[in-house]
Amino acid sequence: MEINSEKVDNTVDIESEDENKDFETEGGEVTELQDEPDNLSENAVESDNLSDKTDLEVLEEKYAALNDAHLRLMAEYDNFRKRTIREKADLIKSGGASVLTNILPVVDDFERALETMRKTEDLTSTIEGVKLIYDKFMAFLGQQGVKAIEAVGQPFDTELFEAIAIIPSPGKDDKGKVISCVQTGYTLYDKVLRHAKVVVGE
Repeated sequence: MEINSEKVDNTVDIESEDENKDFETEGGEVTELQDEPDNLSENAVESDNLSDKTDLEVLEEKYAALNDAHLRLMAEYDNFRKRTIREKADLIKSGGASVLTNILPVVDDFERALETMRKTEDLTSTIEGVKLIYDKFMAFLGQQGVKAIEAVGQPFDTELFEAIAIIPSPGKDDKGKVISCVQTGYTLYDKVLRHAKVVVGE
């Protein structure tokens, strides 16, 4: 009976030692497993910080590139605007110079006509000379796109005429039409430069 009790006690001790060893081993593994997730979380935080930092740098580079492109575009537009204004001013000046240069021969003709009128007593030839100068000048205006507005006998149109007087029409067909023109009007490529001053019949 004593022998059996000793065997039982030994068996119990051995089993308890094995259980303690298993527990200690399992505990160690658990502890190691718990430590590994903590290390992984720290690495994840560090990688997130690195990725955030990289994204910020990328955004800053994109902003710098866009800002530089915007500034260059604004500078180019400003240069284009200034150049266009300068070209328009030069065009106006050169255009005016061209017109004045072409008028100078007409001025020369008028000077010669005045000298001739002082010396000659032939009124007919003088009138013809002045008419030639007038025709030459009107031809020059026609080349520049300037035309006289035909007024007499035309229906009154406020777009072309300016009525300075209204008189009874001499005939039924003259009602609402231009009877006479006091001052000739002109158009430039169908745009009115000056309205013709007319007398209208009623």
